[in-house]
Amino acid sequence: MLNCGIIGLPLSGKTTVFNVITRAGAEVKAYASGKTEPNKALVNVPDKRFDKLVEIFKPKSEKPADVEFIDLAGLSKDAGKGAGLGNSFLSFVAESDALLHVIRVFKNSSVPHPENSIDPLRDWNIVEAELIYSDLGKISNRLARLEEKVTKKKITPDEKNELELLKNLQDFLLNEHPLREYDLTPEQKHLLAGFAFLTLKPELVVLNLDDTQTGDDVSEIKEIEAEMIKRNLKTARVFGATEMELEQLEPDERIEFMKDLNLTEPGRERLIHDAYKLLGLISFFTSGSDEVRAWTLHNGANAVDAAGAIHSDLARGFIRAQVVSYDDFIANNASIANCRDKGVLRLEGKEYIVKDGDMIEIRFNV
Repeated sequence: MLNCGIIGLPLSGKTTVFNVITRAGAEVKAYASGKTEPNKALVNVPDKRFDKLVEIFKPKSEKPADVEFIDLAGLSKDAGKGAGLGNSFLSFVAESDALLHVIRVFKNSSVPHPENSIDPLRDWNIVEAELIYSDLGKISNRLARLEEKVTKKKITPDEKNELELLKNLQDFLLNEHPLREYDLTPEQKHLLAGFAFLTLKPELVVLNLDDTQTGDDVSEIKEIEAEMIKRNLKTARVFGATEMELEQLEPDERIEFMKDLNLTEPGRERLIHDAYKLLGLISFFTSGSDEVRAWTLHNGANAVDAAGAIHSDLARGFIRAQVVSYDDFIANNASIANCRDKGVLRLEGKEYIVKDGDMIEIRFNV
């Protein structure tokens, strides 16, 4: 199960954002007395296509796609040197597949900022520096072992290539650049997979606002959003405390308050969709009177991968995949027969790259 770890400085509103996304009702307060266990929740991915298929087929059971979110403790400055929860926190970050980095923009005098002022870009740089420091530590440890092999003349050609790459990455990090900005080949990415480098993880920067910060003229927002564009990082705005309260209201009341915040979609839906894309995931559907289900697949996966997601037997005995896109299915009166007549129902082989929203039936023989 892939997951998104929610990171940020203490009192940035990480648990509030976690609650907005998950409706988990986790206690909102600073981690105290050395508490390191994070909050976790598995969340269904909102999908109007899935809802429509359930409406059409009226199945006995239904199963939407899901994704896990983990609310990690606040990252203190100098965590890589043992400050705050230190390395225990960084180990939790290493286990996350992608990061939602919550940045405090909201102003609240009853919640003191650990740096004593609101400065979103500074806060992002503080956390980024700690992630870089952690990655440098991993590289230093590995380089020491490789250089010992050089000394003993026991290093292999593959290890020589690794040594050269790691030295280049070390220089890159020392110049305060995260590894996600380094132009790695697919082969190099595969080589580095075991390191779980923190600055290689996909990252979404979540700006946590208060309900007075609804416009585009807030200087702190403009500054960090401009910098994130340069860094090729996506940002998302959320009114953390307000949207957590909105989840307690009836739908009609919630819609009215959303209008006041210039929101067309609830924060939880925006963030879940963003996180799903951040993890590089798509959904395909299987549907019928017994079950409608959304299956999770990596973007770029093929028809055999889709078959394997359903059951290993389907992948092993794969013959063909019958495929129609959700949009074509709906455009043809939700009728497979109509889709066949119009030529939009296709039989695809093993190498077919599954597209988001495909409706698939696997033909197999075991």
